[in-house]
Amino acid sequence: MSEAVAARRQELTEFHAALLAFEKEWWSLPGSKEAEIRQRFDISTTRYYQLLNALIDTEAALAHDPLLVKRLRRLRESRQRERTARRLGVTIRV
Repeated sequence: MSEAVAARRQELTEFHAALLAFEKEWWSLPGSKEAEIRQRFDISTTRYYQLLNALIDTEAALAHDPLLVKRLRRLRESRQRERTARRLGVTIRV
């Protein structure tokens, strides 16, 4: 079973918990986030963000760490709004 399928089934695997824990603490680690992702998880940065974005949409992740998941959802939505506004040439006021 793939990581994304397990997450959708409301099961928070050790791997998913490790992703959330890393996202919560990466800023305090020495070195670059990209290097740490490769070293810890042996996946590309792109794959990491794909998994993380799928994970934060699950109820299991929300139940595990609601503050982190809600913050990541807000950041993602904000970035999506900014990208859309840039494409349309609209200025967003915050």
